[in-house]
Amino acid sequence: MDFEQLRRFERINVVGTSGSGKSTFARELAEVLRLPCYEMDQLFWKPGWQESSDDELCRKVREVTSQPQWVLDGNYTRTTPDKWKHVQLVVWLDLPFVPTLYRVTKRAVHRSLTRQELWPGTGNRESLVKAFLSKDSVIWWAITSYRSNRRKYSAIMTSPEFSHIHFVRLRSQRTVASCLEGLRRAGVPGQNSPKFNVQSPRSGRKRTEDGESLNL
Repeated sequence: MDFEQLRRFERINVVGTSGSGKSTFARELAEVLRLPCYEMDQLFWKPGWQESSDDELCRKVREVTSQPQWVLDGNYTRTTPDKWKHVQLVVWLDLPFVPTLYRVTKRAVHRSLTRQELWPGTGNRESLVKAFLSKDSVIWWAITSYRSNRRKYSAIMTSPEFSHIHFVRLRSQRTVASCLEGLRRAGVPGQNSPKFNVQSPRSGRKRTEDGESLNL
């Protein structure tokens, strides 16, 4: 599949461990494809760090994914039946552990020191205590969920249950950048559109030459 074909997808979910860069990638992807972008964390968290119930969250997800076009950033496995009911493409950012841990730690510290409001109107802000000492620490969550996420999405990509979905697995920052650049170039008339590795429904498995993407 080439990037021109990849640009035709209009319902996309970007997944990955906290710190993998999925929110940044999702925003840039949505900008390139001119699609609306939604963040699962914003759907989940209410003002004052109050959590949405499962019923509330799934209802919000259905409202988003019932639309004809969207890029949705986030995991929340319990919402998969709703989240992937109409999805066409899932992009998995599967970056190495050390860069992922570094990024999530750097981000937490920056947000804590700047007191940045994470989602407008919620008043929700990171703090050093929450980032490093809380049971809800995003850093600890990244550490403890990294391996389980890899197992989960590796299994999902080969599961007959999701054989109708196209998958892209990006395993380095270089392939992340290459993916976005290829999509940008594909949108410009006269630019060559290189091939890209996508797991198409019911296709066979093979690795690319650089070993950084999977084409299943």
